[in-house]
Amino acid sequence: MTSQSTTLSSQNAAPRDVHDLTRGELLELLAELKQPSFRAKQIEEWVWVRNARSFDDMTNLPKSLREELSKRLTLGGVEEVARQGSVDGSRKYLLRFPDGVSVECVGMPSRNRLAVCVSTQAGCAMGCAFCATGGAGLTRSLTSAEIYEQVMHVRDDFNTRVTSVVMMGQGEPFMNYDATLEALRKLNSPEGAGIGARHLTVSTCGVIPQIMRFANEPEQFTLAVSLHSAVQKTRNALMPGVRKYSLVNLYNAMGEYVNKTGRRPTYEYALIGGINDTESELQALCDFCEGTLAHVNLIQLNEVEGSKLRPSTPERAQDFVRALARVGVEATVRDSRGADIDAACGQLKQRVTRGR
Repeated sequence: MTSQSTTLSSQNAAPRDVHDLTRGELLELLAELKQPSFRAKQIEEWVWVRNARSFDDMTNLPKSLREELSKRLTLGGVEEVARQGSVDGSRKYLLRFPDGVSVECVGMPSRNRLAVCVSTQAGCAMGCAFCATGGAGLTRSLTSAEIYEQVMHVRDDFNTRVTSVVMMGQGEPFMNYDATLEALRKLNSPEGAGIGARHLTVSTCGVIPQIMRFANEPEQFTLAVSLHSAVQKTRNALMPGVRKYSLVNLYNAMGEYVNKTGRRPTYEYALIGGINDTESELQALCDFCEGTLAHVNLIQLNEVEGSKLRPSTPERAQDFVRALARVGVEATVRDSRGADIDAACGQLKQRVTRGR
């Protein structure tokens, strides 16, 4: 038995979060407790599918086993510090983990669907000029279970199945690659949330080495790249955290990504008045996208308190749609959900404003 397993089965050891256990570790613990191996699958269903908050909830386990598990393990969990409801039906949550670190996530219902926007880090180190999250810097990366638990919290609050997840909340997912991928796989797994791979989207600022790594993963996860300008000088000013990844190299990497996966990536483009909505910026965007497999999501900049940046006009957004269409690139103007509660793209900053 490994030293980790010995620690796990010792009654005097500090309890570990059951979310962090591998199937092998759980089986070893059950063997130590002289329990049949099928109990592992029962426990995992309670943890990952039913989102149990107490071992006492696990009613198909013997009471003696529930008591032993509660001595040796914890169920992690998140505390809801604040929740706000938007006029459009979206809800923003401020969730706190056991170590006191907090993040925000958003639930966005639409007809019979529920999309969830989750955070992969507490804070962000990328420093994008139009984003509130990066203002305070990075606190820490989240574990895969902490990413997953945000989805489960929203699911349980809406009491409905989550149909899609976007990793577009706080943080740069590709600076927390392993945990992000593990969370994606658990969200996709029938032994987890059971969400189709193509309905699981990762948004990156353009971390090229991880884009190439992502291209080699076997699953059909969706990729979105925050572009925001196809002019190097403008992009450097707006997105200093990815300055070392030039647009030329990003263009080549995205070409390789499409060739390897056959999937169409999305470029996110927040229209900022007088900054990236000029004619020269529009032409550069058309040049960047023309002849490639891509979809452009145009977003009216969501205003952030203290920022001098202002959104472009709806009319200008339509100019972009038409110009991109002329070069064979599909573009849509995306509605920003939850802007009235600072829950839209770029607005998440862990502000505690209570409201239900």
